[in-house]
Amino acid sequence: LRESIFNILSFKVSGTYVLDLFSGTGAFGIESLSRGAQYAVFVEKSGDALHVIERNIRAGALEGQTRVIRWDIVKNLNCLRRIPFKYDLVFMDPPYNRDMVQKGLRNLYRCGCLNRGVCIVVEHSHSEPIPENTMGFAVSDQRKYGKTLVTFLTDML
Repeated sequence: LRESIFNILSFKVSGTYVLDLFSGTGAFGIESLSRGAQYAVFVEKSGDALHVIERNIRAGALEGQTRVIRWDIVKNLNCLRRIPFKYDLVFMDPPYNRDMVQKGLRNLYRCGCLNRGVCIVVEHSHSEPIPENTMGFAVSDQRKYGKTLVTFLTDML
């Protein structure tokens, strides 16, 4: 699935600032760096997942290109206001069917941390659809992989 996503993104990754929300292992952000992204910020609530992300960053010698933040994305994304740049590419892979997609998108929109033309990639369950126009974002593409949907959004500015 991750390879399919990056094949779709192809040349859009190089030189970008990446935000990996609900990071899990950090796979999306780390893969982005391996494909030429400038910098990646990982936001995750779980302490166990954060340790995995940090270990994976060390294994790839990516410490100078990353920042890891422990934060509850569903509450807000105020943690991003202290970071001096805006994001070009955002990955969201929240736990399925827990009503986190809409809340995550709402908080992402409210944080004011996105560059114009941002690409947001959301991996989610088909039973938790994303409306066509949501929180200032528009669906630009959607792909189905088994029971998983991958929705690509962009800003409507």
